Amino acid sequence: MKTENKIKLFLVDDDALFLKGLSIEFKSSADFEIETYATGELCIQNLSHNPDVIVLDYQLDGINPNAINGIQTLDKIKAYDSDIPVIMLSSQDKIDVAINCMHHRAFDYVVKSETAFLRLQKIITTIFGYKKMEKELNWYMSKM
Repeated sequence: MKTENKIKLFLVDDDALFLKGLSIEFKSSADFEIETYATGELCIQNLSHNPDVIVLDYQLDGINPNAINGIQTLDKIKAYDSDIPVIMLSSQDKIDVAINCMHHRAFDYVVKSETAFLRLQKIITTIFGYKKMEKELNWYMSKM
């Protein structure tokens, strides 16, 4: 997390309405610094802003049919920094899509629905719980 205790969250989705709604939900519910992107290319160009978490749409071809998809974007994010947790988001409720995302090292997979925001909140809380435990474990291990 950042020094001002805000979680820097990238939201990447080509559905402008869903993206705006998700951004509003996160801004109103917790202390997030949010950057939104309509394409994977824009997200990748801004990785130097050091996001703590990225929520990434699986499709990403609504604006430009030739745009890179979510899996390609995920692979580029992981090549840039394998420690950035990426939560994949999709309207496709198919197990093979979820498995593919996890195979490409997504932290989790969420289906777009009425409960998507609540699931994302829980997952982000889990991510930072893991990071805190990892930090404490590393501190204890350094004392041995």
